[in-house]
Amino acid sequence: MSTIEVYEPAMCCSTGVCGTDVAQELVTFSADLEFLRSNGADIARFNLAGEPAVFAANEAVRQFLQVAGSEGLPLVMVDGVTAMTGRYPARDQLTRWAGLVPVPAGRIEIDLAQDTGGCCGGSDSGCC
Repeated sequence: MSTIEVYEPAMCCSTGVCGTDVAQELVTFSADLEFLRSNGADIARFNLAGEPAVFAANEAVRQFLQVAGSEGLPLVMVDGVTAMTGRYPARDQLTRWAGLVPVPAGRIEIDLAQDTGGCCGGSDSGCC
């Protein structure tokens, strides 16, 4: 199962679902994360206002902020790789990234960790 990390802009509380003017996208996203967690997904959520040291400790996040600034957040990383920036992913994306559902028909999933014997997949045909 993959690890999903969400780096969010500074908000009044850890989820942004507080106060009198709550953005619907934050309500939906919080519900989506709770659904995934209840199904065993490994998800971490970081708020720039409450956890700036976490942002500073991650080189990829630090570089992202230097280029895009906090206006580019949220930043979603899957196993340390940038998966999405500037908006919150939908539940189906999160579920797929977490490895809780198979890849939809018509999409190709590449297992980059698998050793296939080189660029030709172990073939002796000489192709590359």
